[in-house]
Amino acid sequence: MNIHEYQAKEIFSKYSVPIPKGKMIENADDAVSAAKEIGGNIWAIKAQIHAGGRGKGGGVKLAKTLDEVKKYASEIIGMQLITHQTGAEGKLVKKIYIEGGIDIKNEFYLGVVLDRTSEMPVMMASTEGGVEIEKVAEESPEKIVKVAIDPLIGFNGFHARKLAFGMGLTPNQVKHFFKFAKALYAVYAENDASLIEINPLVLTGEDTFIALDGKMGFDDNALYRHKEISAMRDFDEEEATETEAGKYGLSYIKLDGNVACMVNGAGLAMSTMDIIKLEGGEPANFLDVGGSASAETVAKGFEIILQDKNVKSIFINIFGGIVRCDRIANGILEATKKTKVGVPLIVRLDGTNALEAAEILKKANIENIITASTLAEGAKKAVEAVKGV
Repeated sequence: MNIHEYQAKEIFSKYSVPIPKGKMIENADDAVSAAKEIGGNIWAIKAQIHAGGRGKGGGVKLAKTLDEVKKYASEIIGMQLITHQTGAEGKLVKKIYIEGGIDIKNEFYLGVVLDRTSEMPVMMASTEGGVEIEKVAEESPEKIVKVAIDPLIGFNGFHARKLAFGMGLTPNQVKHFFKFAKALYAVYAENDASLIEINPLVLTGEDTFIALDGKMGFDDNALYRHKEISAMRDFDEEEATETEAGKYGLSYIKLDGNVACMVNGAGLAMSTMDIIKLEGGEPANFLDVGGSASAETVAKGFEIILQDKNVKSIFINIFGGIVRCDRIANGILEATKKTKVGVPLIVRLDGTNALEAAEILKKANIENIITASTLAEGAKKAVEAVKGV
């Protein structure tokens, strides 16, 4: 789960991670009063969407008068903001964050993420503040300093010193940086975060550090421990079909291809997507119906898949273990009754009650169902169906 910048900064402030004074508003008419409340003579007007690159897309403006505050707020609220992370369709801006200006001496990047190779959180820093970290990693990887943090010992001085020296900080700045970074790691560890990014992290004229930006993502499986964070979820920022699938216990992620997949088990689902690519196709989704799927949940899976207009064929690849093949077969039939499935269905069922499932599908005599006996055969037929072969 991801949250907005203003929400991340609310969490930062609880841990004494310094942030500029700011206020979130949803109506441009409130912009001037918010700016007056914040104080100062310069303000940043920031679109609140779950995507990076807001500034380049016109979603971040610097206002030097109250008239400009009102003008920029009116322009940004309601705009369809397009960035390199939103896709061509962009995202509708419903909220903005107005923030007071600060004295910027230098800009850095600072982030914490789980490194699955070392099986530890890694804190990363770079002198290239304000630049997408992916671009820095590609073009100037030597400018990124990393330290792995053993959860059993936490963040310590030697971690801070390695990062600080790589950032070119002075001894006085290192002292302030250690305090900042230690608090940030506490935010990460105590809230089961999966990602924290501050880009840019600002060094002020007084050699203190302030989080000028804030991005946070969380481990969905740990949200039950953090009700206050779970309440921050903004469903408007999430793919509607993914949210709907979650309500029925389905693991669904929308992709950009045209061959839909319905599989039981995450590993088999990944393998299915790989072999579709191998056959020259493009997966339209990841969909794991799980080990306790019923006919009703399978039918719901079809409904969700078919909301994607790019889908030209559906590959159902089930290995019957906990979930029986005949249950999947009945789910397929139920889906065809509830929803008009106007694309070919390529079905490969193997394992528990596979023979019974095959008989169910045979008796149903549905025209657009194509059976396959192996994973490779099923993937090939699914890709061929898209091409009209």
